[in-house]
Amino acid sequence: MPTKTRKSIPVVEEAVEEEELPVTQDAEEFITFKRSHFYSVLVVLAFAVGLLVGYVVWGRTPAASVAASQGPVYIEVTPRPTSTPQPVIYDVETEGFPSIGPADAPITIVEFSDYQCPYCYRWHVQVYDTLMAAYPDKIRFVYRNFPLSFHQNAMPGAEAALCAGDQDAYWEYHDLLFDNQESMNNQSGTVLEQSFYNELAASLDLNVETFEECMTSHKYLEFIQKDMEYAASLPYDSTGEPAVGGTPTFFINGHRLGGAYPIEYFVQIIDAELAKTQ
Repeated sequence: MPTKTRKSIPVVEEAVEEEELPVTQDAEEFITFKRSHFYSVLVVLAFAVGLLVGYVVWGRTPAASVAASQGPVYIEVTPRPTSTPQPVIYDVETEGFPSIGPADAPITIVEFSDYQCPYCYRWHVQVYDTLMAAYPDKIRFVYRNFPLSFHQNAMPGAEAALCAGDQDAYWEYHDLLFDNQESMNNQSGTVLEQSFYNELAASLDLNVETFEECMTSHKYLEFIQKDMEYAASLPYDSTGEPAVGGTPTFFINGHRLGGAYPIEYFVQIIDAELAKTQ
């Protein structure tokens, strides 16, 4: 029988002489194979076994391991523009609180302060008078109380100033408390006696008996506590800081300055606000 040549992709096999296997028994019991057919069957079986082994080895590999074997995956991300936080402009209530300066002044400064606070004292001495003198009739200054809990004389001092206000001497008494900072913020942590406040009232020719009754009855205690609650209710600023997180804290036409800043910072804001009115 002539030999047939068969092509496979991509290997070309050499022609092989085909031989019939000898049949030693009845044809019904045995099947005659050609060698080429026998080899073809072996190739198919080997291929099938290879597929099975590949599935067992690779088909069960965890996805994380496959991803790791492929190396890092880089994803291109288009950055989004970030906006610059805008400063919060506060609308702080001023009506019904001690104030000095024209009611219609173009600049309103609100201070949350503490009469025992050393930084409040420093600002009062270094900035307050100079700033008010630099802008005559341009500033309305409003004082709101924020006595700190760890200052033992801050709350009585706030009460004393308001009681002096009943006799039209609020700002004079306000100045006296800061002038006596050494006593208010004494290093021994002493709680000042009522006599200390009475002496300051007497120096201003106030009715001391009326003044003392006002203080001992705590006439303005609730008023001061509401000041503190109001300060705590103000929203945080754009940097995430509380509006009034300590003393002194100032609001210049709503612009917040938290701390005893030098006069230059106030001048910068005030001049910018005055320029809007021209």
